[in-house]
Amino acid sequence: MQSNSQFLITLGGILLLGLVTSTIGHRTFLPRVTLLLLFGVLIGKDFLDLIPAVFSDRFEIIADMALLTVGFLLGGKLTASSLRKTADQVLWISISAAIVTAVIVSLGLIVIGVSKEIAILLGCIASATAPAAIFDVVKESNHKGRFSNLLLSIVALDDAWALLLFGIGVTVVTSINGQATDVSPILTISKDIGGAILLGALIGLPAAYITGRIKWGEPILSEALGIVFISGGVAMMLDVSFLITSMVMGAVIANFARHHNYPFHAIEGIEWPFMVIFFVLAGASLELSAVKEIGMIGLVYIFCRALGKYLGALLGSQLSHASKETTRWMGVALLPQAGVAIGMALVA
Repeated sequence: MQSNSQFLITLGGILLLGLVTSTIGHRTFLPRVTLLLLFGVLIGKDFLDLIPAVFSDRFEIIADMALLTVGFLLGGKLTASSLRKTADQVLWISISAAIVTAVIVSLGLIVIGVSKEIAILLGCIASATAPAAIFDVVKESNHKGRFSNLLLSIVALDDAWALLLFGIGVTVVTSINGQATDVSPILTISKDIGGAILLGALIGLPAAYITGRIKWGEPILSEALGIVFISGGVAMMLDVSFLITSMVMGAVIANFARHHNYPFHAIEGIEWPFMVIFFVLAGASLELSAVKEIGMIGLVYIFCRALGKYLGALLGSQLSHASKETTRWMGVALLPQAGVAIGMALVA
């Protein structure tokens, strides 16, 4: 009973914090994501230690739910009409930003004495971005122009390239170490991405025609959350990327649900509570002692990753003849990194 009361009190307090944070964010230059992370650090175990274990132990499922909703909404941006004029920019910038970042981070770490194996893996991990953080900043800014639409489309593809690079990196490191494995890492990653794409399409196609019939043209909240969480659960059960599954499903529904005014519009009002809890717990889980220990490696990683994202996006923008605004700012907009990178680090 006491654990239940602690859970509910903590949940209520964090959700109310979201309202305060949104208000402060609108009146300052800081995005609410940053404020939530800082508050999480403050109430985390390294400072006030106010979050009970009964709540923090559920961080993984909360994070998965937040990423699923964000993944679906990002996929919804990948419509044929929106990509018709920007497809070349989305592909060039997303691929270039991922590859250049991986190369620069790997080389930078090797220069300061990090082993080739570790440097290659960290370089591949560095190519990933944080879809949840980027999506929320775009939404909070209320910017609906060409740049924000292009950014969200790039983010939707970015982590797929990161997973492919990570598979290649693991294969290279395995070859350097002279280790033999029963299953090729490339095959494993291909199954992860290919299976996710297939699953997202298999769920998305019938959902595109079935949903939005009760309230014509606008799926109700139970439909939206139900289909998103089912897709995530099945993806986890089949051991494929649930984030890519939800993105593909969102893209399929957005392109094939002709009777929808807007695909799963209801879910846009429900993802914020998950995001609040996600970012607060992310901040609370930060171990400052571990940050101190990484020292020069951490500084070089951060610097090289920022440089790689900027130069990669710059190169991709020039190759695709993007606007000056995109060329100048896209690399900076791709700097956030979180969930997918952590998952790859655990595998590494």
